[in-house]
Amino acid sequence: MASAPLPHTLLQAKRVLVVGCSGSGKSTVARKLAPRLGLPLIHLDRLYWHPGWVPTAEPEWQAVITRLSGEPRWLIDGNYARTLPIRLAQADLVIWLDLSTSTCLWRVIRRGLGGGGPRSDTAAGCPEHFDPAFLRWVAGYRRRNRPAMLTWRRAAPPGQHWITLTSPGAVHRFLAAIGR
Repeated sequence: MASAPLPHTLLQAKRVLVVGCSGSGKSTVARKLAPRLGLPLIHLDRLYWHPGWVPTAEPEWQAVITRLSGEPRWLIDGNYARTLPIRLAQADLVIWLDLSTSTCLWRVIRRGLGGGGPRSDTAAGCPEHFDPAFLRWVAGYRRRNRPAMLTWRRAAPPGQHWITLTSPGAVHRFLAAIGR
């Protein structure tokens, strides 16, 4: 089946940010979109976490994000709210997966109970696991993070485009349009 032509907004994008709650499908969208646009794919979870789910120290993380954001071409998958303004300042396209809390919770529960094997978007030594604290974080994501995302979207600089997908069906149609 031939792929649908990509919208102009996508074709022109050189720095693409895919954001949304855990379980919204960020990594899936990023993995499918990056080769279609010919952009290097960067999974922030793979860079931030070290074996055993040890986080990168904050000063080092800020430096990593600043360096990556300054590159001329990228597709970055991940949130990390403390460094999101750095990436937003450089992005020409933001794909926001604004899915419901229930959808995201169901997906992370299913993922956590589904065997715990490694994922391509996470660091080595960080197997999937069922974590009640993480579930609470996902449950509060929209309440905590959505207001800021709406503000950033409204204040987007000229030339920065946003695609907001609000349901699994919308994500599916988007992926179908880009040729999966």
